[in-house]
This record gives sequence, C-alpha cells and structure tokens, in this order.
Amino acid sequence: MVLSAVNICYGVLCRHLTAGSIMTDLEVATAALMLAEWNRERSIQQAIGRRRVGMRPADRTGRIMHAYVAEDFASDLMNVRTGDQLGRSLAGVARRLGFDHFALSLDLRSESACAQGLLLHDYPEEWARVYVGFDLAGQDPVRRACDKSFIGFSWGSLDRLIPLTRGDRQMLAVGRECGIGDGYTVPRHLPGLARGTCTFAVAPDRPLPRSRFALAELIGTLALSCALGLGPGARSQAAPVLSDRQRECLLWVARGKTAAETAIILGIGIETVVQHLKIARERYQVHCKQSLIVAALFDGLIGFADVIRWPDPDTPSPHSWH
Repeated sequence: MVLSAVNICYGVLCRHLTAGSIMTDLEVATAALMLAEWNRERSIQQAIGRRRVGMRPADRTGRIMHAYVAEDFASDLMNVRTGDQLGRSLAGVARRLGFDHFALSLDLRSESACAQGLLLHDYPEEWARVYVGFDLAGQDPVRRACDKSFIGFSWGSLDRLIPLTRGDRQMLAVGRECGIGDGYTVPRHLPGLARGTCTFAVAPDRPLPRSRFALAELIGTLALSCALGLGPGARSQAAPVLSDRQRECLLWVARGKTAAETAIILGIGIETVVQHLKIARERYQVHCKQSLIVAALFDGLIGFADVIRWPDPDTPSPHSWH
C-alpha cells in the first residue's frame, strides 16, 4: 500500500480546499489519479496477498502509520474554525512529521478591499522580527520559487527553480542564524482566488525528514484548503442526499470493486448499479467516480475506515504507535 489512505486524504483535501466546491481541473485530476492508483493496488493485494508484493513488514507498517497521521490531521481540520486552531493543529502535525517549525501563508486575490490573507507560523521570534521588520517577503527566494513549481520542494533545490542571487543566499544564511535551517515548502495556486504556501522547517543542526516529503505535501495542501475555508469568501452548502442503495454502490466502488462485482455483491443488476452511480454523480455535480468518492468522503457519507481498512487484518491499531 503506497500511502493509500494518504492518497484519499489528498482528494478529500482538494474538496475541502475549495470550501464551497471551487475545485480546479488540476486538483480534480490529481485526486482521481491517486484514487485510481489506490484501487489498482488494492486489487493487486487482494489477488496475490500483502506479504508477497515485495514490501517489507517494516515498510508496510511505516506507511500505514503515515496514513494514520494524514487521517488524524484531516479529522482535526473538520473542527477548525479559526486561524489559531489551524495553527495549533499544524504545529502538532509538524512535530509528528519530524519537523521543528511550520509557516502557512495565504494571499487572497480579490478586488474587495476587505479581502484579507492569513499568516500562521511558529518560527523563532528572532527570525519573525527580522522577516517582518525588514519586509523580506518580497525578496524571499522561497516565495519566488513557489511561482515556478506546482509541487512541494526542499530549499536545497531552490537553485534548480530560480537563479539565486548573493542576497538570496545571505537571507537563507540569516535564517539559519535565527534558528531556521532547512525546509520543505508546498505551494498552491488557485487562479483568480488565492495563492498559498505551507512550509515545514527544521533547526540548523537537524536534517530534513525526506521520507516524509510526500506526507508533508498532503498535510500542507490540507492545511491550505482549510485556511481558504476560513476566509470571508468561503461558502457553505448542504451535502447532497443519496439513497441507501446509492450509498452501498458508492461504497463498494470506493473499495475498488467494478460495477459488475458490486452487482453480484448486492444481488442487483449491473445496469442498476451504473444508474445508481450516475444519479450519485449528478447529485454531487461531478463527472467521474473518483471525484464522487472524494466528495462523499469529505461529506462523511462514507468513512475512511469503511474504505481504507477494509478488510485489512494486518493494519496496526492507531493507538499502538505515536
């Protein structure tokens, strides 16, 4: 399982990120591809057995643990109503990922004068004073690099994204002197709506937890989606209602079953399953089954446990590790 739960959380994030169904084509495609990959891996595991796919037990357990981190964070975000609450959640998950600090910045693109962005961080006070006091945001090489990348990047790769000037290198050196060593930054661009970044950083004497970069990418995107939902432009809407049979069809498809397999399991015709899923897509206003699964997960119509840990006898309990 290559972060299967994490992949699904990423899709949930994409919907939460929009805080009102404002979802870009890129985000829909990303969620769909990740869910498709998860379904493919689930089918392989069912066919040949988890212990025969070449993954060591330690690797499998570690990735399941990462999945729990993402699932826990996504659950926390459902209760976030303020920037302070989001900041506390980010500080906690940053430590679980092996980082020392976080910083989240969201700039809203609006013609309204009342539109405000959001800045959250737990950086050392000395660096915060220097950064704000000297108005370094406009000169920050990390922020400039965000305009050149659609995926997360470590600061060690900055020179592959932008030309680094002497001033850029001096700024990074001052950051190290103030307690910020290296970092991993997740950029997000919503054309016409917002631009945001979420960074996880370590102290100068610590290495980056590179094995957690994929998870940091997910967590950062989830956090930015939540931050966008806290803004004045966030819209609320009632979740679509599905019948019990429509939900059953959706649940089995989310578990990786085809329409034919779902029909056999439920004892109904294949065309009936297809029609139930079609109606569900129409009610959620999505165009593919992966996006439907993403939307239903976010709305709570189906749960993570229903999909991710079915059936999974080797999955360790979330209470058995920290």
